[in-house]
Amino acid sequence: MHNLKKRFIYRTVIGRPIIMALWQGKSKKKPTGGRLVSSRGKRKFEISREKQYTKIGGQSLKQYRGMGGIVKTGMLVAEYANVVDKKTNDVKKAKIISVAVNPADPNYVQRNIINKGAKIRTELGEAIVTSRPGQDGAINAVLIEN
Repeated sequence: MHNLKKRFIYRTVIGRPIIMALWQGKSKKKPTGGRLVSSRGKRKFEISREKQYTKIGGQSLKQYRGMGGIVKTGMLVAEYANVVDKKTNDVKKAKIISVAVNPADPNYVQRNIINKGAKIRTELGEAIVTSRPGQDGAINAVLIEN
């Protein structure tokens, strides 16, 4: 009996978090809150890929296959950002220091995760990210005027 419990815990936990697939299909609830009986099951194309966040460090890219064979380049780790100065309309490559504010999730600031809408500190000053680094493969940002 004791051996069975130990084996069960090992198979479910294994010291790592269990990752579940993200399903992007139709909801099982009606807008009124009632139960919606679906006419079909889940499809493979409705499953999204695992979240891989862009962090600060030496640059690292990863290619993903999208629907229709389209290739998306995701940025896993970034060191530099293409920053636009609106006054002079110049684009400069600036080193990213840290993430200042991230409206998507306050925890992303502590973990230095960059996504669209995040406010980052660069060598040139604070800038807001306008690109989607997880899908574009680059970080484009606009300098904030003080």
